[in-house]
Amino acid sequence: MEVPVFLVYGFLWYTSARRDQPVAIVFLLLFQLHYLQRAFVFPLLLKGKSRMPVAIMCMGIVFNLLNGYMQGYWLFHLAPADDYTTEWLYSLPFVIGIVLFFVGMGINWHSDHVIRHLREPGDTKHYLPQKGMYRYVTSANYFGEIVEWAGFALLTCSWAGAVFLWWSIANLVPRANAIWHRYREEFGAEMGSRKRVFPFMY
Repeated sequence: MEVPVFLVYGFLWYTSARRDQPVAIVFLLLFQLHYLQRAFVFPLLLKGKSRMPVAIMCMGIVFNLLNGYMQGYWLFHLAPADDYTTEWLYSLPFVIGIVLFFVGMGINWHSDHVIRHLREPGDTKHYLPQKGMYRYVTSANYFGEIVEWAGFALLTCSWAGAVFLWWSIANLVPRANAIWHRYREEFGAEMGSRKRVFPFMY
């Protein structure tokens, strides 16, 4: 269901008069790197056999179409042409943003790896993740994704990036809260002082 965002964003870059500009290419590569992994690599790594309702999948497709269009159309077509000159790549927002982007991506990928390797083949027991950022929060993968998109919003300094960050938080924080409560019931004192999604905070 995340393939559409990859395709729409790429199409909007390809049809843009700015597609040869260095900043546009960097924005393309960063965004597409995330969705290349999420849409094409991540599903092949999954080990479970759980199913997703068709309605949820359809809502995901619609959201991703809208998000890909919003990000790509603003960055490659609507943003003022002088906003993203080559000098932007040396600006403080871009430098801080790209660091956050890759730190968040690293946390997200590592956290997914930890979850995938909690059980041996054939084992059906539930385990509390203990490695990486899971020592601090019960939804380390969500934390990584939020940091990643905070970085993207900052490195683009765009309203589109900010809206996507807000959407990500609005979607992931309630899910992290539900996971925290489920873990609290299942693992009790073993949870320690882990927060839900933001280390030492919430």
